[in-house]
Amino acid sequence: MKKLGTVVSALVIAALVFMVPAPSFAKGKTHDMTAEVVSIDEKAKTITLKDDKGENHTAPLMGAAVGEAKALKAGDKVNVTCQDNEKGDHEGVTAIKKTAA
Repeated sequence: MKKLGTVVSALVIAALVFMVPAPSFAKGKTHDMTAEVVSIDEKAKTITLKDDKGENHTAPLMGAAVGEAKALKAGDKVNVTCQDNEKGDHEGVTAIKKTAA
């Protein structure tokens, strides 16, 4: 009887684990932009980018972008994916890909 209870408990726990959604950035929308890296602050996990209008924007690095930013330096041309919340407000950069110069 104890084995049955253990098996049932394990199945319930496994079901709960798979039912809990993994953290994601899917709540809002995303948009892509091409920019030039101005600076990266690894400690603060932020990136400053210059857009095509020449304006600088600093944004938090989120998810995979934290690791991807480590391979970049000032002056690199990049395509970034930006995460927006439900209201359309910018939340941060979730992905970065270096482009050809």
